[in-house]
Amino acid sequence: MVDTLNAWWAQQLVLCDWAFDPDPLAVDAAAAVARLAVLGVSDRGELGWRLVETIGGGGAAVDPARMLAGLELVALAGGAGWLSQPRARDWAQRLAGEISAHYSSLDVWLEALRRVRGAEGWVRGDDGFSDACEALAVLEHEGDGITWERLGEWLAIHDRHLALWPEAPEEQVWRLRAGFSPVVEWPAGPADWAGLEAWLEEAWQIQGRDDLLRALLWLAGQGDRQGWDLEASRLLALDIAARHDWLERLSGSEHAYGRVLLAFVGHGEPLEWAAWDWLRLIDLAWAGACLGWLDDREATDFALHGADLILHRYSDWAAVARAYQRGRSLFEGRDLLPALEADWKLLLQSPVSPWHPALQGLIESSLLERSRRALHDWRRTPRHWVLALASVREPELAVRQGPVAPVLPARRDDAREYLRDTLDLHADEGVEALARYWLPAQAHHLNQLAADAAHGALPAVETPFGHPAGGDLAQRDGLRTASRHSATVHMAEKYAFYLQMAMDSEAFDAAGLEVLAEALRGSLCRFYPDARRLLEAWASWESLLPEEEQPPLSAEIRWHLEDPGSLFHWLDWCPGEWQEPGRRPSLPHFTAMALVGPLNSAAWSLPQPESERECASIRDWIDGHYGLHAATELTEFLDFLLEAGDRQEYQINYAPYTLNDARLGSEIATLESGECSEEEASHLLRLRRVRDNEDGCNDTDMAAWDIAQTVDLAIAGRQLGWLDETAFTRVLESAHALAAAHYAGWEEYARGLYAGFSFFMGETPERESFLASFRQALVAWLSGAPPLAGPWASLDFPGARPRHWAPLHIDTLPGDTRTLH
Repeated sequence: MVDTLNAWWAQQLVLCDWAFDPDPLAVDAAAAVARLAVLGVSDRGELGWRLVETIGGGGAAVDPARMLAGLELVALAGGAGWLSQPRARDWAQRLAGEISAHYSSLDVWLEALRRVRGAEGWVRGDDGFSDACEALAVLEHEGDGITWERLGEWLAIHDRHLALWPEAPEEQVWRLRAGFSPVVEWPAGPADWAGLEAWLEEAWQIQGRDDLLRALLWLAGQGDRQGWDLEASRLLALDIAARHDWLERLSGSEHAYGRVLLAFVGHGEPLEWAAWDWLRLIDLAWAGACLGWLDDREATDFALHGADLILHRYSDWAAVARAYQRGRSLFEGRDLLPALEADWKLLLQSPVSPWHPALQGLIESSLLERSRRALHDWRRTPRHWVLALASVREPELAVRQGPVAPVLPARRDDAREYLRDTLDLHADEGVEALARYWLPAQAHHLNQLAADAAHGALPAVETPFGHPAGGDLAQRDGLRTASRHSATVHMAEKYAFYLQMAMDSEAFDAAGLEVLAEALRGSLCRFYPDARRLLEAWASWESLLPEEEQPPLSAEIRWHLEDPGSLFHWLDWCPGEWQEPGRRPSLPHFTAMALVGPLNSAAWSLPQPESERECASIRDWIDGHYGLHAATELTEFLDFLLEAGDRQEYQINYAPYTLNDARLGSEIATLESGECSEEEASHLLRLRRVRDNEDGCNDTDMAAWDIAQTVDLAIAGRQLGWLDETAFTRVLESAHALAAAHYAGWEEYARGLYAGFSFFMGETPERESFLASFRQALVAWLSGAPPLAGPWASLDFPGARPRHWAPLHIDTLPGDTRTLH
């Protein structure tokens, strides 16, 4: 039985100088590939474009030569195995229907072909075309072969949906790759893309599977769009003159890019180009499938992820095309929007375009959900949390997603220099040293200040030592806007950056760093249920507490919040067992450590034994100030400070003079009249201070001076390893109890600390500047302005009644009886 379509198709191929064969697909595969190469079709990618071109659209004139060439291409592609037999037949039927619809008879069809060939000037030579036309005309007129009428009848009977492109549910996603070249068959193979490996290395510096995976994840999570988005936002905030100044500072290719971006901003063009990244993501997924670097499931899931992101942002194909064209314009440094119609007309208008179905609804929701799970799996390791947080400060880190890449020597050296010079962190300290940068008590302090600010319960502005600066006060009061956001991320993002530097230095135990990364992930999952909550908290705290001498990160954080592809939205948010990167002190212990006051910097975490390098510096300090050389000496001196201290010396040697002014005057006069030893000179200074009641030394309980020194020395002793954890805790608890016994609140304690600091200070030219600095620090600690000066403003004084409002979340220290944990 004669196959009507095949027979008619074979008849038309005679016009292409083929010998008649009732099966057009029977051509030898090698010969078909060779003929396709002659026709300029080197791979299935080019074949896809030629097939779209066979039938124009959008008002374009019908081109009979293209349709005839299409019949030949389909036959060759089917014979070569580039198209499956059913798809080849569907294309042939589609072309047959188009030809039959536009040309009422064979004579009209042949005449149209003759006109086209005539217009070409017979540049193809005499290839037997005229003879073939004559032969077909004779057959038609004699009623032999498949006549035009018979073809029409067959087409009417076999009117059905034609699968011109892969259209199984999993295959629909590849329609989005058509902007590069339409996908004609799935699965992919070497015949789809000639010269692919060389192109990947030249255009992308991709040399294997791991490179490809990192590029795919970078395009999904950040791509070129982040830098462009942030730059466009900054330009929108500038006036015209400032925009042009910005442009003039660019050079070379950057200047060309800047000129295009500035034109988009100036003309009101939507500043949106994410399709540039996400369509290239799909293209690279296809490349991986072609080379076998990705299996079919992996490649499809990456493509589905690109489609998922595109569907999230764009309503139709035209919007995708315009966004891609904007991105390409910025990338190439030339405005390609005027060429939009010419570049995309075929895909947007051809009736046989793979983009003919609507964009929305193209992909089944179950497949999109599958791809989401797959993308989460690619980023499931805890180090991706570190990368996500650190890449906000250093966007270049985003290219490190996926398989672990070797650290370049220059990067490794930079990381080691940063750790050494900026953090004073050295490899010989071990992974444990990173715990000092995990500051849960600082987060508690900020949370408490924010809660109090929201309820108008912050400390008084006026302190016994002065008034905080207006800017510091405004910063403190502004914390009320962050009362609903846990502050852990404000500390954790810096910790993550330090952790990333430690990883890049390759000087620390990798397994130990992985444990810390897992602990970081678990902590953040505990306090933030999802990416949006974490990023909103980070943006809030960053706007309130920007890092000094550094541009704020608010715009970068907001970008991650708004971009659906950002790595933050694709992390594993399932909290496991909660184990923080550093220990979380109890609230009473944090309060006790805060008793050190401005005598030293605020202690935001429990001290731990330090490296020998750091210990040498601490020992020098203890020896120089206190003459202590061993653990037993330290322990004895701490007991002395708690039991008697400098306050006892005042009570024994100076307090009696306050009862007898004449004796005090006589003693001062005697010492002033002769030569004084160093010890006598010190005694004379203190007598004068008693006489003048300098800084209220005669009226103030100076036990705070001993308590602060006790805590300061205990922290140093713990760092030296002279105190174990039990002994350190005992000292803290004793200091806490002593403070509660002597004072009712932080202001009284501050007066006692300042009086002791002033009274027992030796004579020095810098005395007044030291006292002024100490007063300024006490103002900050008491008022909480600036917020990170010290924690007194957020803590209840030992033994005092609670006065603070409970934060709205669980990010607090254990031991806070007012908060449920």
